[in-house]
Amino acid sequence: MRTLTFAALLALASPALAAGPPQFQLRNAADLVRVCSLPASDEHFANASGFCHGVLAGAYRYYVAVTAQADQYLCPTNPPPSREMVMNGFVAWAKAHPQHYDAPAVDTLFRYLGGAYPCKK
Repeated sequence: MRTLTFAALLALASPALAAGPPQFQLRNAADLVRVCSLPASDEHFANASGFCHGVLAGAYRYYVAVTAQADQYLCPTNPPPSREMVMNGFVAWAKAHPQHYDAPAVDTLFRYLGGAYPCKK
């Protein structure tokens, strides 16, 4: 069910993800890592950072909206981490796990989030 939900999110978001410069197209997790890790010196940094934050926040908000609270497996800390912390954590985790680069971006994001912010039930 979870994979189907994220696949639906990607299908709905595909036209939006294709907009803008080619470097902002998300075909897989490697593309999301690349966009989210542009250095501040890059001319596209501000746009890339905003794009990355939007993808991360949008994917999480969608997950919360469509997943019953009893079925949620992500439980952010209190206070919740900043978008910057999540982005940097995701990039570091993904770079340490390049075997997931060819997987869908949102699936890989949630693989990271599930390990970084598991619910303690």
